[in-house]
Amino acid sequence: MHELFIHPAIQAGLIPFITALITAELFQRIRLSGLAILAGLAATVYFAADFGFTPLTSTRKIIWLGIAASALSIPLMLLTWSYWRPLLAIAAAISAVWTSWNLLQRQAIPDELLWTAGCSFYLGWLVFWFDGLRNNSVAAGNAGLALGVGTGMAALLSSSALPGKFGLALGAASAAYLIIQAISNSRLSCGYCFTLPLSLVAGLIACIAVIGTQQPWYTLPALGLIPLAVHIPVSEKWAIWLQILVLSLLTFTCAGGAVYLAWQHPF
Repeated sequence: MHELFIHPAIQAGLIPFITALITAELFQRIRLSGLAILAGLAATVYFAADFGFTPLTSTRKIIWLGIAASALSIPLMLLTWSYWRPLLAIAAAISAVWTSWNLLQRQAIPDELLWTAGCSFYLGWLVFWFDGLRNNSVAAGNAGLALGVGTGMAALLSSSALPGKFGLALGAASAAYLIIQAISNSRLSCGYCFTLPLSLVAGLIACIAVIGTQQPWYTLPALGLIPLAVHIPVSEKWAIWLQILVLSLLTFTCAGGAVYLAWQHPF
């Protein structure tokens, strides 16, 4: 049994999928199905890593920022303010610098400034555009599935194993979230508790993979197109499974492009 739970596919795929499936269904009654993302990620952390503070590595910073984002998302859902979107994007950009600081310090000064600016922009971009999906559970779920799988696979191809597992866990949790909607033909609740931790964690994973390993920087623009792809309108009259299928074709084109670029990059 122990060997089963240490298998990477189980840790990054099956466990977060089942955990998110149960969480999304149970918490729908109180309109917090979006917590499925945190539940799926936490399950993978439990089996593949730990929740410790010391030493406070980049990976552990990502874990705790994801938890903090989920905790913050609940009061944000109760407070309507038009300026939350840009403020959250700025906060995400700052978190990118804090999370990657140890890795950035190893770079030469010009490279350090470029990486800092690039990662900050990427995090701010993801959080800003995912915020626009918080009232559309089908689009948000599709974006989460493609972003998680694309980020995770690109990281794994660049020898970034643990962050890669976290990315795939986000994709698996998003898949569970979508399957419930496809089977029931009804939408789940979404909100900040889905979009904020998803975009923040996925963005941070990609940044540390690019800075800390040999993942090419140009995978980030391809991944950054995913939340834009789901803004392409699809008919609300279509069955939800058909909406998911169409949006998945669009988002996985972007994710597949990022994975292909990571795979083709010479190491």
